[in-house]
Amino acid sequence: MLEILIPLSVRGLQSAHYSPLQMEAALGPVFGVDRQLIRDGTYFVAEQAGQIVGCGGWSKRPAMFGGDRGRNDEGPLLAPRHDPARIRAFFVHPSFARRGIGRDILLACEAAIRAAGFHSAELVATLAGEPLYASGDYIVVERFEVQLPGGLNLPVVRMSKRLDVA
Repeated sequence: MLEILIPLSVRGLQSAHYSPLQMEAALGPVFGVDRQLIRDGTYFVAEQAGQIVGCGGWSKRPAMFGGDRGRNDEGPLLAPRHDPARIRAFFVHPSFARRGIGRDILLACEAAIRAAGFHSAELVATLAGEPLYASGDYIVVERFEVQLPGGLNLPVVRMSKRLDVA
């Protein structure tokens, strides 16, 4: 079901910021399922009437973004006392956008991150996602471009937030 939701979300919610070529090139390497989050138990889904309408998670591993296609290992664990946790892989069905689904998943991630002993979180936001994270007090660290197949680039924003540990 995530393989269906992600392209719908990308094509429906990213089109004001990215070209069709950028979105299609980013599906898979940037916008894709990362099964390691599921195996780690750090991925959340929102359902309505048995349909997944949103998803997102956090990671205790170094990868900042991207699906798991082409990744060979799970990566080492981050050190909660020194490293920021990663907010990862947020997608909302376009028909359910702007209803607080992303915000609720973000709050669930932050609670789990605190419970795991992390003191901060960071993420790489799309241009469409930046306002969500900014509304949750994430600050811009840097703007950069991810290189995509076909010589394309995808502008993104690295953001961070200090978390009070419970």
